[in-house]
Amino acid sequence: MNTRARRVRTAGALAPAAAAVLLLGGCGGSSPGEAASGEPSAGSGLGGQAGPSADRPDGVNAPAATTFATVPGAPKDEGAQSATDGLVVHPSAAVPVLDRPGGRTVATLPAEQLGGPTWVPVVETSGGWRRVLLPSRPNRATGWISAATPGLRTAHTPYTVRIDLARRSLTLLESARPVGRWKVAVGGARTPTPPGRTFVMASLAPAKQTPSPIVLPLGTHSATLDTFGGGPGTVALHGWPDRAVFGRAVTHGCVRVPADALRRLSSVPLGTLVLING
Repeated sequence: MNTRARRVRTAGALAPAAAAVLLLGGCGGSSPGEAASGEPSAGSGLGGQAGPSADRPDGVNAPAATTFATVPGAPKDEGAQSATDGLVVHPSAAVPVLDRPGGRTVATLPAEQLGGPTWVPVVETSGGWRRVLLPSRPNRATGWISAATPGLRTAHTPYTVRIDLARRSLTLLESARPVGRWKVAVGGARTPTPPGRTFVMASLAPAKQTPSPIVLPLGTHSATLDTFGGGPGTVALHGWPDRAVFGRAVTHGCVRVPADALRRLSSVPLGTLVLING
């Protein structure tokens, strides 16, 4: 079923708050204004686990492609900075993910991520197959799903997020035109923000007081830390109360953004492409 961008669930439609605490626990780094230590946070190291959304189609024995999982054999995305036409897809039930059109099943894509709907961007089309970015390790993992999958919803988002690590800036584009640009804080030298093509995976509202009222997890992970405070090392966009950090490389890998940027970003659809330029 084709739907317009306004009907894609936006980042402002929030998933359960408990996951926000788990993901943000160590992601924020040190206290405001301090440089991140680069040392792993205490936690159980969930990077290789399937996580709570490990539903699979009947008869398919493959890891569920969640932010908690690792997907061996997933083809790597080579289009590091290439924009797309904004096509995103959402499975109404778990669907097989293949290593090539008609090939071997390497994972399943569940209908939910962190309590919200799974929307992933399409980065390539071949006949009746669509190549999508996955939210799992290794970073830049992709897979192919059939466009004929029953219940597979499609939509278009007009937004793209570009993050320039060297300039420590974030630009929000709508229909390829900049509609906002901000200085942000990025990963420190020992815990860098991973470059590449990823997407807005979920939107979370912490129940307890944290540095950010909203956390926007991305479909990518720290390359140097296995966990953020017990979570799976998921990189996120989130706010920060001390504006002195913006323009600096001080985080454990997440991207801290000003309050007005967070308000704008929280309204973009899930699945929106995020291009991180190293």
